[in-house]
Amino acid sequence: MGGGELLGGDSYQLTAIHPTAMPSSLRIAHVDSERGFSGGEVQVFLTIDGLAQRGHANLLCCPPGSRIQAEAERRAVSVQAVSLRNDLDAAAVWRLSRRFRAGDVDLVHLHTGRAAWLGGLAAWLGGLPAIVTRRMDRPVTRSWRTRLIYTRFSARAVAISPAVADCLAGGGVPRARIAVIPEAVDPRRVRPTRTRAAVRSAEGAGAEDTVLLVLAALVRRKGHDVLLDALAALAGCGSRPRLWLAGDGAERAALASQAERLGLGAQVRFLGVRDDIGDLLAAADVVVLPSRREGLGNAALEAMGAGRAVVASAVGGLGEAVVDGRTGLLVPAEDAPALAAALERVVRDPDLRNRLAAEGPRRIAEGFLPEQMVSAYERLYQDVLAAD
Repeated sequence: MGGGELLGGDSYQLTAIHPTAMPSSLRIAHVDSERGFSGGEVQVFLTIDGLAQRGHANLLCCPPGSRIQAEAERRAVSVQAVSLRNDLDAAAVWRLSRRFRAGDVDLVHLHTGRAAWLGGLAAWLGGLPAIVTRRMDRPVTRSWRTRLIYTRFSARAVAISPAVADCLAGGGVPRARIAVIPEAVDPRRVRPTRTRAAVRSAEGAGAEDTVLLVLAALVRRKGHDVLLDALAALAGCGSRPRLWLAGDGAERAALASQAERLGLGAQVRFLGVRDDIGDLLAAADVVVLPSRREGLGNAALEAMGAGRAVVASAVGGLGEAVVDGRTGLLVPAEDAPALAAALERVVRDPDLRNRLAAEGPRRIAEGFLPEQMVSAYERLYQDVLAAD
């Protein structure tokens, strides 16, 4: 596997900390600069919830009016609205630093790129230890900014997969400062509330239809356009599975036009942003992730947790989490013919689909459970504070 210290062992299996080794109650400030709510924010709340269950106090600092603020208030998580307008927002640094001091914070956990910059500077000015979680597998630029974030402002960098750890190391972050902590499946998100038949009926699918599901923002890096090309190739071979696209984004209009141009209008359904992920997973047969880049792939984890076969690109952490031939089929990124061939296999072979699906929950138990992730973070906090 890739670089970085994998907390808990030399595979994705994370070892829980023995209760006698757990740190005393900590006060942790979490900073997230996103206004929307995607897989990263799911992980932020999984972390906060797990830490709270272990007796730690959490404060979430996020933009005012953001979806993450609304979710924090709904969950009764202590939240502070802080504008994080841009990377030059010196006022945000001052506001964060003041809030850290007022909350008597022990450690700062930075969850996004802008948070790492502004929140990292605020923590450093306040003399507080910090860690940064990096979730993207795009290259890290070697620069003075990278050096400040990862060697001055923070004590450790957390990569969500070995592939992301390699990106950090490629950007000059010392391997000794990198820990690998995989993300986890939120069991509440994959638990259905409606029957498979009811969901299928509501979305225009019959009992005999094969339904492919994509859970991803409609942006270029997610590769929906490649999937549509693959679906058109399948249609040419006489196979016409239905495709549900759950998510929204800048590419929606272009993708809708592409689907019509390829003659797929009757097969493809744009569902928009959905909160009933568990219902959609229960109603679908195969989850597809045709991503061009992926730090880990929360949708793949959710699919495996829900017992669904996965067809995905072998990119970033996605190509590590999904085990080819065991929990899903992996194909090269941007290769529509290869994707079409993999889809044809799972569409035409229900036994294969069932075998892949059955292995999903077992794969999740190997290192992608919330308690495993939270134990790893708890141990890292302890190590950072002990060294501070």
